[in-house]
Amino acid sequence: MLASRKVRQRETASVTDQLPQSLHPVIRRILLARNINSEASLDLRLGRLQPPSSLSGIGEAAEILAQAVVSNQQILIVGDFDADGATGTAVAVRALHMLGAERVDFRVPNRFEFGYGLTTGLVETLVDDPPDVLVTVDSGISSNAGVERARELGCKVVITDHHLPGEQLPRADAIVNPNCPGDQFPSKALAGVGVIFYLMSVLRQALRERDWFTFPRSEPNLAHLLDLVSLGTVADLVALDDNNRILVRQGMERIRQGVCAPGLLALLRLGKRDYRNLVAADLAFAVAPRLNAAGRMEDMSIGIRCLITDDREEAMALAQELDDLNHHRKSRQQQMQTEALEQLRALMADFEDEELPPGLCLFDESWHQGIVGLVASKIKDAVYRPVLAFAPESEGSDVLKGSARSVRGLHIRDVLARVDAMHPGMVMAFGGHAMAAGLTIGKDQLAGFKQALEESIEFFLNGDELSNDIFIDGSLDAGDINLSFAESLRDLGPWGQRFPEPLFEGRFVVEDKRVVGAAHLKMQLRSPGAYESIDAIAFGRLPEDLPGSETVGFIYKLDINHFRGQKTCQLMIEQILDED
Repeated sequence: MLASRKVRQRETASVTDQLPQSLHPVIRRILLARNINSEASLDLRLGRLQPPSSLSGIGEAAEILAQAVVSNQQILIVGDFDADGATGTAVAVRALHMLGAERVDFRVPNRFEFGYGLTTGLVETLVDDPPDVLVTVDSGISSNAGVERARELGCKVVITDHHLPGEQLPRADAIVNPNCPGDQFPSKALAGVGVIFYLMSVLRQALRERDWFTFPRSEPNLAHLLDLVSLGTVADLVALDDNNRILVRQGMERIRQGVCAPGLLALLRLGKRDYRNLVAADLAFAVAPRLNAAGRMEDMSIGIRCLITDDREEAMALAQELDDLNHHRKSRQQQMQTEALEQLRALMADFEDEELPPGLCLFDESWHQGIVGLVASKIKDAVYRPVLAFAPESEGSDVLKGSARSVRGLHIRDVLARVDAMHPGMVMAFGGHAMAAGLTIGKDQLAGFKQALEESIEFFLNGDELSNDIFIDGSLDAGDINLSFAESLRDLGPWGQRFPEPLFEGRFVVEDKRVVGAAHLKMQLRSPGAYESIDAIAFGRLPEDLPGSETVGFIYKLDINHFRGQKTCQLMIEQILDED
């Protein structure tokens, strides 16, 4: 059932090589294959961040907030219910307090009550006591009606977002979004938390020009918030271009020193990660899922409070709540995935030897709308085509909430936009990115939507096939499979979206194999002709998954294992190759 994968070596980009001559040839090959061709791109110091001046609307937004701060106006931050929105909201609240604002509060929409963004329903809850200034984080660019209602209540509205805008922008007092038409900011990959961080830095400048920072009020160092910026950037799977790599690296360095929000440290501890040896994957796989669990299962305000508090005991208590929600999420997700796989098997039986449709729509009355995105992602990995999973908006509702996950080479938001254009009224609302999107449709539209989706996907593919290739960075000599080289690779990070961690191919003699943790294959491997062996682990694999040949081919990452104060090199097995 799993989609087959072809192994291909990454091609070196056709760029002028201006990297230092002293670089290891393998590292040079890795960097060039990721379009890193100059020494400057290896410099991840904070001073190399793109300046905020070219972010359209940021000056107007900062002036509105500066006036609110010095006039002691009420400022309300409206976030989003994912990790990017939670970290962005926490950055906004923390920064405003650091800058001397006294009347700051936050609100995050409950996805089950209000849905995504600054909806009119959410704004109506502010009627009795509307804020002077309302700031959206990681949302708002498609909230035209909500913005109008907030302005009717007398609020000044500042939108900070990074999602792709629709045809008509909201009539806000200021919009800061690098993806708005005409915006000149070089990094279009900023996450929502990155956008609000930039706005807070310009706000500080605006307050400085007002002589706001006079004794006893001191000017804060906003770099102290980079721990949260790095978390939100990694969690939202935005491309790690130069600018985002700087933000993430700088935040990670602070976390490694323990200079970060107590809630982040608590989440790392519950995820069994040592903050001193932090890598980006720890944020992605240990912290982000626990934080996201609040927005998926209950209310993201728990996660935001965890990131805002400076009280270590409160932070641990809130982190424990998030951990409990995450366990509940895992259990529910496993059940839904099993049901989704059953639907997939039925589809495959119906199509027999024919190709599955170019995109799949899955739905079950019992599914949880906070988890359908995770289910869509798992099934997408299995069939390697876009998958949309739907759940009822509420029990017995005729409205469906859907989450889409796409594959390399197909922009899913563009696909949905074409469906919307070709079939007006079929899609009630949609938004998102190239690889992930959300939408709302009527239950009675599901059958028609499936057909419209397939037609739209075929339009964009234009006869091309979706490729599920796995890209590697060649092989390593036995002499390079060591701790020193593994540390060199780690220091090139952070690795992540559009800046993938290096993968290597090699054949090894399996000298020892055993099962650890009930379902993971631990091995001792040795390169043919070498004398020393090396540890390796393949998660979710068993000894019977190994072919019976003398040497076995593996796709692997070179990793560092920290155990009882000792560091050793180990291979993280990504794929076991067939026999020659």
